[in-house]
Amino acid sequence: MTELLAERIARRATEYPESTAIISSRERVDYREFWSRVTRTAAGLDGMNRVAVLPTSDVESLVVVTAAAYAGVSIVLLHRHLMPAQLTRVLELAKPGAVVASPQQHRRLRKIGYDGTIQTAVALESAGSPGRALPDTELLVGITSGTTGEPKLFVRNQQSWATTLDRSDATFDIGTHDLVSTPGVLDHTHFLYGALHALTRGATVDLRPVVESLEDGATHLYSVPTIAWDVVRSDTGPLPGVREVLSSAARWPRTGRQALQEVLSNAALVHFYGASELSFVSFDRGLGTTDENSAGELFDGVEIDIRADLVFVRSDMLFDGYLTEHGVADGPVDGWMSVGDRGTVTGNQLRLFGRDSEMLIRAGLNVEPAAVEAALTAISGVSEAACIGIPDARMGEAPAAAIVVDDNAPTIAEIWRHVRATLPSPSIPVQILTLASLPRTPRGKLDRLALAAALADQREGEAAADAENRLDR
Repeated sequence: MTELLAERIARRATEYPESTAIISSRERVDYREFWSRVTRTAAGLDGMNRVAVLPTSDVESLVVVTAAAYAGVSIVLLHRHLMPAQLTRVLELAKPGAVVASPQQHRRLRKIGYDGTIQTAVALESAGSPGRALPDTELLVGITSGTTGEPKLFVRNQQSWATTLDRSDATFDIGTHDLVSTPGVLDHTHFLYGALHALTRGATVDLRPVVESLEDGATHLYSVPTIAWDVVRSDTGPLPGVREVLSSAARWPRTGRQALQEVLSNAALVHFYGASELSFVSFDRGLGTTDENSAGELFDGVEIDIRADLVFVRSDMLFDGYLTEHGVADGPVDGWMSVGDRGTVTGNQLRLFGRDSEMLIRAGLNVEPAAVEAALTAISGVSEAACIGIPDARMGEAPAAAIVVDDNAPTIAEIWRHVRATLPSPSIPVQILTLASLPRTPRGKLDRLALAAALADQREGEAAADAENRLDR
């Protein structure tokens, strides 16, 4: 039977008790101390069905997540971009036995509307014996990475994660005593998974800022294109000791890979495609192909079926379904699942052409244009609004909007105040353009290409004006 997540970490704690398990900005703990804290916290969680956790980049967050996995208590993974109504909805559906966050996160929880008791891992510690997880035990209730609209709660079980760990073991070069940098906040499942996988390998997890970790000898870096650009622009390096960069989220442009490769000269650059519901689907290595639509080769055990241009996936890593008022529903049908991506497959090579919906991805977070448009048209004097994604070298893409106003047109300052007050930060447009009318196709639909061109013209005009002002000074 496949060894489950916490069992793997427990084995490493027995094999390498004095090896450093985790380094954060606040502390450094070895495997013996980490596992001792995990077992005490797991005992305090015993008897709960679920526990809600708002993690940050600290040891305590990994303690409580690992403790829940060990005790067979499902982790409701909260994230910092939730709006108050969304948090309320998540807690109503999940009904956790406790809400847990490290002390520095308590203020954030209050800010997004939680007024109940907030526990810490230390406060939960008990001398009892926790229950144990089984393969079909619910492990994680995650929230789809969208930042607006009704949250969707996806459910993964212990076996699904264990199988994903097996694929990581076979695909990525992480071993005992490696130093694995996971610089993103642990409420992002990419970084949380990277930290937990490193612990199952007996490696050291480094939660510190990326440049500090790299300069201190990191051998591996879990990244997203945003962090890769931060490394490139930090003027650090060259750093030949990094062997592997593991990236996910938005498409990693070839230019970004080339720039990072100059800094991390010996690193294999690995970018993988997947989704919360699908787990791993495909990956590519190196600088990537010149085909911007290539998503690389399929992971072992993954099958693809193209139906009406949509990519359907079957594997042993898929989620169970979405948590609803009526239980877990809308999971894979006959073992197959699609998240709306369009693509083609030839042999084991996958190509992707974007989402069937108009959703865009900003630094790994989904942004629904419809919600941005609704926020803009809620402003008195704005009669129409359209939001699209525009290329962004650091974020992958970012939302930009155009509006049509009537005789009671609000000021630009009023518009910006409203969107900043009503939208979470990833959904705030980077550009708002006022037009006499929105461009339309002959059938009356939004002409997205024409709108993109109009937005680009505005950016170019502003850049030219800025350059002229600098010369005048």
